[in-house]
Amino acid sequence: MKITATDIYLYKIPMTPFTIATGTMYFAQNILIKIHTDEGIIGLGECSAFPMIVGETQLSCYHHAKDFATYWKGKDPLAMEQRLAELSLVIAGNYTIKSAFDMALYDIAAKAANLPLFAYLGGKHKAIETDLTIGIDSPENMALQAIDFVKDGVKIIKVKLGKDPIQDVERIQQIRKAIGDETKLRIDANQGWAPDKALKVLEALAPYNIEFCEQPMHKYFDDQLPALCKASPIKIMADESVFTHHDARKLIQQKACHSINIKFAKSGGIHEALKIHDLALAHQMPCMMGGMLESRLALSAKMHFAMAKENIKYYDMDTCLLGHLEDPVTGGVQFNGMHLTISDAIGIGADVDPAYLAKLESCTI
Repeated sequence: MKITATDIYLYKIPMTPFTIATGTMYFAQNILIKIHTDEGIIGLGECSAFPMIVGETQLSCYHHAKDFATYWKGKDPLAMEQRLAELSLVIAGNYTIKSAFDMALYDIAAKAANLPLFAYLGGKHKAIETDLTIGIDSPENMALQAIDFVKDGVKIIKVKLGKDPIQDVERIQQIRKAIGDETKLRIDANQGWAPDKALKVLEALAPYNIEFCEQPMHKYFDDQLPALCKASPIKIMADESVFTHHDARKLIQQKACHSINIKFAKSGGIHEALKIHDLALAHQMPCMMGGMLESRLALSAKMHFAMAKENIKYYDMDTCLLGHLEDPVTGGVQFNGMHLTISDAIGIGADVDPAYLAKLESCTI
């Protein structure tokens, strides 16, 4: 099998503003690729650029995608190890755009094997219930949103924090007061708390029954995570501190976290995510399937991965529910409330409406 061409789209999706500690997003700044082969199999991949976390923009991803597509043209997409290694010869890092190309290769491989991706990865159907995230706002508005979530049947709420420690405590106080103790709460500081404040905030939040806290401090302070992890009354999940399995190895050895959030856009895709998962599994450290602002296409790939890998214990798979104003995806993962399902269609099992793609800036290499 040979790659004959790659379509690259500036896959921009309008959304209601969504705020975290590092900034506010007004659009999902995504890239969609379609890799064509001489056997008629087309592999789809999507990535979501989150500049304030990964250091990549939609435009940087778009231009690097052109280089990757040029490098791969005429080559065998099923020689996956070799193809993915070649991307690092083009440019170091830039894991977000690499994740789209990785995803497309896995889509091709599963389609060539006539299997849904979860089966290709060795998995089977299992029940998955995601959380739903509240972005940073005033404590009063966040509490009102939590009430609406609970009325809609949401059982697990993830709360974005990290702007101001005192207000963050008030945010959780008001949310708990508004919704009671039945609903699970997770918090995510997105690196927002200073090292000398993180433990104090976590201690102040401990009475509110928090399942875990994602990334309390900036990854620059990973050397201080072991002490925080040991002292914190709330379990610590590493997110921005773990891009690759090498990051995971170091944090696990240092006892610097209790769990890891796996995101394709951080790790470079499924291939590296498998390495993180397997390393964490070997050390009995649970993982979460997370994401940026992907559409249901990339979410479908994440669904396949989460079904296939036993050590994915937590699900933060609400990316396209975080204010996306359009859903151009056909097929793929479906929502029944916060419960996710997917069909046995081969590969990722999702595509994007051609009419929507026709409106986007694109190129073919």
